[in-house]
Amino acid sequence: MPDSHRMEPGQSGQDVEQVERALELLIQGLGLDRSDPHLKDTPRRAAEAWVKELCAGLNGPQFRLTTFPSESESDSGMVALQQIPVKSLCAHHLLPILGWATVAYVPNGQLCGLSKLSRVVDHFARRPQVQERLTNQIADFLQTGLHPQGVAVQVKASHMCMELRGVNHTGLMTTSTLRGVFREDPTLREEFMQLANNGK
Repeated sequence: MPDSHRMEPGQSGQDVEQVERALELLIQGLGLDRSDPHLKDTPRRAAEAWVKELCAGLNGPQFRLTTFPSESESDSGMVALQQIPVKSLCAHHLLPILGWATVAYVPNGQLCGLSKLSRVVDHFARRPQVQERLTNQIADFLQTGLHPQGVAVQVKASHMCMELRGVNHTGLMTTSTLRGVFREDPTLREEFMQLANNGK
């Protein structure tokens, strides 16, 4: 029977009505014409987008990191998923962070349902976030839920807080974390890095 690790919901206490009021103030503060038919329902629409989609990871539904027992020695090699979409918000400026992640682990008697690797990335990304923390949160959750021999996570992303303001330059930020055998075994570490860097 599959083992499971529960994803606990956030404790942010999101309030759609309060977010809507804040967005109304933003529109007023920018001096926009509220009689414009395109802006009439913008606070409501934007509030729902922020709470239900952009920041869904704060109060998202619980889900389980479903695991299955390994059945053979062949199940002890690296398991990796590439090009997982990363859609987040910069915690400093609330502007988009867009990119992708590569997540890998070496099983230690338990295999993870493949789609759950993508769900974990999305859960921690869908909130005001910094990329360094996101990378570690993904690895920490998988380490706790799977107890693998090792976990490796690499995130590559563009930050609109750099591209749309400040220096106004494009750039790709890369963060990675290596745990267990990925840190200890240089051959395995190199295999992961080649996979992550050639994936996109």
